[in-house]
Amino acid sequence: MSVSPTSLTLRDLRADGYTAEVVERWNPHARVRHDLFGIVDVIAIRGTETLAVQATSSSNVAARVRKIAEAPTIAAIREAGWRFEVWGWAKKGARWECRKVDVS
Repeated sequence: MSVSPTSLTLRDLRADGYTAEVVERWNPHARVRHDLFGIVDVIAIRGTETLAVQATSSSNVAARVRKIAEAPTIAAIREAGWRFEVWGWAKKGARWECRKVDVS
């Protein structure tokens, strides 16, 4: 994948009027990425809405949905009133398409 799911997600969120930022961080010593609360790649805000997004390839959507369902932090995220979606990206011909799954 020459374009990352995260960059595609940021592009679409910003085009929809969200203020969006990546909230995962790289740990160079362990050579792994750490998501915010173990499950969030991108936070987007618009008005009074907060949207958390886990960005991935379309083939990994089901695994990410399971990961979120099992995460100890998901209850607190839901209690805070955040919307939470998994965005799965796939290239169809010359276009990128996104499958969104609401896991709020």
